[in-house]
Amino acid sequence: MRLKHEIDLGYCTNIHRGETWEETFGGLQLYTEEVRKRVSPTQPYGIGLRLGNDACQQLVGNRAAKDEFRRWLDERNAYVFTINGFPYGTFHGSRVKEQVYAPDWTTPERLNYTKRLFDLMVDLSPEGQSISVSTVPGSFKGFIKPETRSEQLEAIYRNLSDCSDYIEVLKDKTGRDIHLGLEPEPLCLFETSEETIDFFDNFLSGKKGAERSRVLSNIGVNYDTCHLAIEYEEPGQSVRGLLNAGIRISKIHLSSALKLKPTVESIRRLGAFEDDVYLHQVVVRSGDDVTHRFVDLPEAFDWFSKNQSTAGDEWRVHFHVPLHARAIEYFEDTRDQISGVFQLLQATASEKGEVFCQHFEMETYTWEVLPEEFRSRDVVDQLEAEYKWTLSEFRRYCLA
Repeated sequence: MRLKHEIDLGYCTNIHRGETWEETFGGLQLYTEEVRKRVSPTQPYGIGLRLGNDACQQLVGNRAAKDEFRRWLDERNAYVFTINGFPYGTFHGSRVKEQVYAPDWTTPERLNYTKRLFDLMVDLSPEGQSISVSTVPGSFKGFIKPETRSEQLEAIYRNLSDCSDYIEVLKDKTGRDIHLGLEPEPLCLFETSEETIDFFDNFLSGKKGAERSRVLSNIGVNYDTCHLAIEYEEPGQSVRGLLNAGIRISKIHLSSALKLKPTVESIRRLGAFEDDVYLHQVVVRSGDDVTHRFVDLPEAFDWFSKNQSTAGDEWRVHFHVPLHARAIEYFEDTRDQISGVFQLLQATASEKGEVFCQHFEMETYTWEVLPEEFRSRDVVDQLEAEYKWTLSEFRRYCLA
């Protein structure tokens, strides 16, 4: 939906199963349409698509399917403004874990998939609509090997430059604002705002003047409020740091992480969040310092069993919990990160008359693996509650 300052808001449809286009469209018809009826029955309704590679390939070459989808959108006064191009393959129902980052940006597969997503967005979104695609932050740290690190990084820089050139051609053809957002995530090639700035500095090394400006217009950051909160960053530090470095905020994912004080009982209860599908990275802080990072919960549990007396003051866990979730004993959330981002948006809107980002997605994709304490209603009810909470925050900061 369209809010003040030409802000587009939607929920990311990666919450629903769907690896083929038929499955994806079925989810839109079954769930997204019902959500639209509840939250935006008369106003234009923005959709954040998730299209894996299989669905993307099936749709990009099927004019009849694209025409059918456009008609479906038009009949409902709905529009597509962004795609989550992070998960390339299967994202629900079976082991995803670190494979969500594969293929990474060292490969032509990731580059070509992303190009196809932009082609689809040009076809599917309304004329003049700005377009964003979010993607993997280069790679997963575990995929980068010391002996081949320089070659892998050069491949990432080369493929991203190729993608920027492709975006530039599309922009020239369509006159639209089109951009890619690299999404920092715990334990990935770059996870903190400092690492993100360093990555862009290295990526842009040798690019000057108009060329540098073009790349920075075409490629920025998808700022996930869950991910940066897990790194114990405050928006005033991280967002301003990125903007001051000239890095575009392409899109903002509105999402919330778990946080807890590590005790025997809280860690026992945290076991309910362990699953066989997704990685749940853990970042531990003692005092003001991050002391440990774990790729997944089992590794963190094993460490805690041996270090209970020195297990840190706080743990933050990469598990997207509903934005509207009620408090549960032993756990807190990181919704204050979202409020901090909205405060910055309000300040820049007051100062400059515009905001530093116009694409927003709610991204609580963990519905199927949520413990029952959080999953107290069906998915449409949950999404309606997500909208209610999010829109109240936009209104609170005079952005809706």
